[in-house]
Amino acid sequence: MKIGIDARAARWYRGTGIGTYTYQIIYNICRLDKINRYTFFLPNENNSDLDIPNNIEVNIIDDRSKDTFWEDVYIPNLISNTNMDVYFVPQNGIGLPKDKPCRFFITLHDVIPYKMPETVGPQYLDIYLREVPELIKRVDGIITVSNFSKKDIAETLNFPEEKIYVTHLAAEDFYVPMDKEICKNFVLRNYGIEDDFILYVGGFSPRKNIKGLIQAFSLLKEKYKNPIKLVILGKKGRSYYDYRDLALKLNLKDDVVFTGYVPVEELPIFYNAAKIFVYPSFYEGFGLPPLEAMACGTPTIASNKTSIPEVLGEDTLYIDPYEIEDIKEKMLILLKDETLYNKMVLKALKRSSIYSWKKTTIETIEILNR
Repeated sequence: MKIGIDARAARWYRGTGIGTYTYQIIYNICRLDKINRYTFFLPNENNSDLDIPNNIEVNIIDDRSKDTFWEDVYIPNLISNTNMDVYFVPQNGIGLPKDKPCRFFITLHDVIPYKMPETVGPQYLDIYLREVPELIKRVDGIITVSNFSKKDIAETLNFPEEKIYVTHLAAEDFYVPMDKEICKNFVLRNYGIEDDFILYVGGFSPRKNIKGLIQAFSLLKEKYKNPIKLVILGKKGRSYYDYRDLALKLNLKDDVVFTGYVPVEELPIFYNAAKIFVYPSFYEGFGLPPLEAMACGTPTIASNKTSIPEVLGEDTLYIDPYEIEDIKEKMLILLKDETLYNKMVLKALKRSSIYSWKKTTIETIEILNR
C-alpha cells in the first residue's frame, strides 16, 4: 500500500504537541515499516535525522516560517499525481485537499475550539471552525489520542464513533531520570534558580489554569516554610502579562519564575531538577507534559478533568482544578510527606513505561492498512 503523510508539522511546529506527534510518527515509520511505501511531504530542510529508507520518498515543499504555521499549513499539498491509497494529515486535518483522489485519514487531537473557544488563538479558531466541519465530510476515518476525545469528537461533530480510532501518545525517549544535583546545578548556572521548585510546562492558554496554580502557590507559601519557587516554562503567550501581574499582586515577584522559551533538549533537565510537577489544566485531549515529567521520575499532581485520568490512571495525585485550596493542599502534602513522595516517584516511572511511540506508530500503521 502507498501512504502519503503531510509531515510539515514535524518541522514547522516541533516542540508543541502536534509537532511532536507528527515527528514521532514519521521517525518511527522510518524504523518500523519496510513493507508499505510512503511519501512524506516535508519542508526543504536537513532531514538526515530521519534516516529515510528506500520505501519512503520525500516530496519537498516550499519552506515557510513556523510563526505562521496555521496559515501556511492551510495550503494543501498537491497529491493528485502520486497514486496513493491513503493520505494522512496529522494536524487536525488542516490542509486536507478539496479533491479526493484516495482515502483520507486525519488525526483530530481534540475539539477544544468548540468546547473552550475563548482559550484558543483567533487565527487557529477561525481556521478550525471554518475547516473542520467541512473536511470531516471527506475523511474515511479519524485517529484521536484518547477515548475521552473519541467521545467528544463523535458527539460534537456528529461523526460515526466506529470510524474513530484511538492511539495514545507517549513521552519521547530522551525523557529519562537523570542525576538530580547535576540538573539543579545546570538550572542554577543557566537560569539563576537556586531553590527547590515546583514546575509547570504546557503552554500559556487560559485553559491551562496557570492563574489557579499561581494563586494556590501563594497559599502554599504561607504554610510551607522551606525556600521554594514556582517555575513556569515556555514562550510567553498572549496571557503572560496577566500571569505576571497576578504574581506581582500576590507579592511573588521573586518566587514565580517565567523562564521564557526553553529548548526541547533542556526540558528533561528541568523535569529532573524539579521537586514536583503540577498540571492543573481545565481541559485536555491527551496532555503530554505530565507523562514527560513522570518519565523523568518526578512526582506529579494533575487535574482530574477530561482525558487526564484516562492517561495517568492511579499513578498521580489528582486535584480539582477549579478548587484553589485543593491544589494547595496536594502540593503541601507531597512536599511534606517523604514516604508518599518516594512512592509517587516509583508510580511515575511505572505509569510512563506503559506508553511508547513505537506502540503508537504500529497502531497507526495498522489503522491505515485497514
